[in-house]
Amino acid sequence: MPTRETETNGVGPAAKQVAEHASSLARLELELAVLELKKKVARLGIGIALGVGGLLFALFALGFAFATIAAALATAMSTWLALLITTGILLGLAAVLAVVALGLIRKANPVPEQAIAEARRTTEALKSDART
Repeated sequence: MPTRETETNGVGPAAKQVAEHASSLARLELELAVLELKKKVARLGIGIALGVGGLLFALFALGFAFATIAAALATAMSTWLALLITTGILLGLAAVLAVVALGLIRKANPVPEQAIAEARRTTEALKSDART
């Protein structure tokens, strides 16, 4: 004959407790994903800002370098030909840099990998606990 003690410790309250724990785990995993994405976005933002600053200085340096190349070529040939050769070199470098940049951008992966892996482990653990 069931007693009050067994009724309060039955399957219903246990199932409710498991559901609450699963809900809590889901919220924590979502919070982990948000924190991981914030960290990755912050790193990406800082990296982009530093890269833009470096590119600005590199742009000025390249301008002076190519002006020097054009001036040096102008001593051996016509000025217009020296400038045309320098322009061709610049266009070639720009094309190479654009191809490399596109390759790097395509490899960027802003997916919260740790949070997804943790969610999979939790799901597997819950499934294995439900089976036993």
